Amino acid sequence: MRTARLFPAHARRTVIYVTVDLGGLRRLLGCLVVTSLIASPTLTVWRTMLALSVVFVLLATTGWTTEQRPRDGVRDSWDTAMASWRTGRIGARTLPDPASPPTAVAAFFASLKPGQRARLADEHPLVVGNLDGVPVALRYRANQRTLNRALAAERVRVEDRRLSADGHHEAVRRVHRFSSLMSDGRQILAFDPSGNGRVAEVFGDLEKAQRVSVVVPGVDTHLLTFQKTARRYTAPVGMAESLYAAQREAAPDIRTAVIAWADYTAPTGVGMDAATGRLAADGAVRLVSLTGALPGTSRVSLFCHSYGSVVCGLAAHRLPERVTDIAVAGSPGMRAENAAALGTRAQVWAMRDADDWIADVPYLDVGGLGHGADPVAPEFGARLLSADGAAGHGGYFVPGTDSLRNFADIGVGAYDSVRCADADGICRSGIYGAASL
Repeated sequence: MRTARLFPAHARRTVIYVTVDLGGLRRLLGCLVVTSLIASPTLTVWRTMLALSVVFVLLATTGWTTEQRPRDGVRDSWDTAMASWRTGRIGARTLPDPASPPTAVAAFFASLKPGQRARLADEHPLVVGNLDGVPVALRYRANQRTLNRALAAERVRVEDRRLSADGHHEAVRRVHRFSSLMSDGRQILAFDPSGNGRVAEVFGDLEKAQRVSVVVPGVDTHLLTFQKTARRYTAPVGMAESLYAAQREAAPDIRTAVIAWADYTAPTGVGMDAATGRLAADGAVRLVSLTGALPGTSRVSLFCHSYGSVVCGLAAHRLPERVTDIAVAGSPGMRAENAAALGTRAQVWAMRDADDWIADVPYLDVGGLGHGADPVAPEFGARLLSADGAAGHGGYFVPGTDSLRNFADIGVGAYDSVRCADADGICRSGIYGAASL
């Protein structure tokens, strides 16, 4: 390749290595030579060439990733549920539009008698269980009913001899997952069985909590990966359980609750959806709605892993003031040039383990491809935390690591105890509200 003719004499050339992680294996897929032209009219051309090159690499190695199409029966259930809700009544009163702000939904349910609320949960469980603003105990009740119906439907699928071997295996796994979610004591805040599925679970007493933490996971998060036995702390349930236990150890006198939040459609695999912000933008809307609907006056912290940090970055400027902290780990970028550009008053924290493969992903945003600046770069302006012991991309919530201890300290407001990435402790400087709940 005769690169001497490609770039003007005044151009600065930078080599960007594009890598994709497949099952933990780093594969060098290509080397793109791009130019940073100063005051040159051809800059747009080169940026476009870079974007197309990255697209080619992704397509050549992973293909287009698409969302799983909802099963016909499940989609019909949603359509039926919404139609029934829209024509439903409590006495002479119509039911609130599901698109209403959580405050309006909360006001409607507060005006009802206990029996009326229970009736709505029993008659419209799919809607009530996923509607921000509904009292959390009522959502738990509604989602148990939806889970029971989904379990019954999946058991029928298991017996369907027309299913392929893969289809049968998936149905069996879904039966096990739904049965597990219905176990005594589990508090399911959201449940949607359509497509790959969405779910959220609460650990602790959400209504009495002084501090609430929300775990926002990344790629390949769905119903069947919501909880794992092997590699437990790479799944949302394991992450949230670990964080909840660490917070109780760090501050036993503070009432805490942790939400394992897989209530958005995450990308499947490393492909185009993972490299763009489309699904993150949809997730951000749902995350803003959740944080605006939480009961009480608790302070809220977000702990955003991998692609989940893209969701948090896009949500940041719309989050309510009660969200005091946004902590990202193993982030591919937050779709912002720096922390100030996130447009939030929340403190922004960032960490990355030395062995995390995400460091090899190009931190760029060209034509909507890529997620922008590196949150652990000093110039980004985040408070940089130690992640010692995390051992790679999936280890940030493992007990005994600096990363988990830091998450726990942030979640309970013990800012003076966090361990910075550098020995100078600069990440703890100038924090407001450190002494109060």
